[in-house]
Amino acid sequence: MTRNGKTTTFVSIATTSSGGPVAFRVKAEASSSGSSGSSTEDGRRTSSSSTGGTTKTIELTEVDKIMEGVSFSQLCDDFECISSPAVEKTARQLLKDILAIREGNRSLGNFGIFARYKDPLRSFTGREKYRRANWIRTALDNPTVAVREMTMLSTSMLNIKWTLRGKPRLPPASVIGGDVILLVDSTFTLNQISGQVIDHEDEWDLSASDLLAQAYFWTSRLAFSTVEAGKDAAEVVKGISKTLNRGKEDDRSSYYPDPSGDPRKFFQVEENPQRDFYQIGLVIALLYLLVQFLRLTL
Repeated sequence: MTRNGKTTTFVSIATTSSGGPVAFRVKAEASSSGSSGSSTEDGRRTSSSSTGGTTKTIELTEVDKIMEGVSFSQLCDDFECISSPAVEKTARQLLKDILAIREGNRSLGNFGIFARYKDPLRSFTGREKYRRANWIRTALDNPTVAVREMTMLSTSMLNIKWTLRGKPRLPPASVIGGDVILLVDSTFTLNQISGQVIDHEDEWDLSASDLLAQAYFWTSRLAFSTVEAGKDAAEVVKGISKTLNRGKEDDRSSYYPDPSGDPRKFFQVEENPQRDFYQIGLVIALLYLLVQFLRLTL
């Protein structure tokens, strides 16, 4: 559609794990002078521009099309910078991971080491635990993802609304139930300098699923979250055990055999920094008294 010398194009994005279509549209405006845009039959869009008689064609990916509609506001003004290009880079990668359903294989470099995650059934701290997040592909057959909306709520807060759809794997839901349709509202809080995620919270809406699909989702997700919580507890116990064992090794290292060669005798060296301090102070005091005595007598 052309209006006032500008062409408005609506682009459909097709990106799912099984190659199916995704309901998402991006509006792009381009001037009719010097550049033009066109859509291909497979949903990809190309843009071409003419400079000095040379025409260049650039193919835009699905992520590029979505990013076109996102405003990251002004990063810097005349006095200070309130954000960095790293925020936009992280937003782009988070979008790629969601579209590709990279649950346990997402780009962890975009998350802080102590990033916090929370959903209605589970919460954890630490980006390494994202590697264990594999519920979608274990619970659903042929899952697909559609991004509905992506916005920057502020210079450090990103919101992505997306829809997950898939067939339950286990009976009876897999036999008589419909698809699980989960509307996800993901909010990411980013470090404005590094661009890394420091907080990630997901909210769920299952109103588009039938009752059996909802029951399947909550049952399978609760079982998954319980198993993961058990793994978290095991890691804590393991950490405590390592600390205690390290302490025992330190205690054993403070015992020494008898220098005379008697295997039945051992000596223990007690590590007490405070007592050592007092001993050093006592030696210095004695030396001081000795010097004063010599000064008076000589």
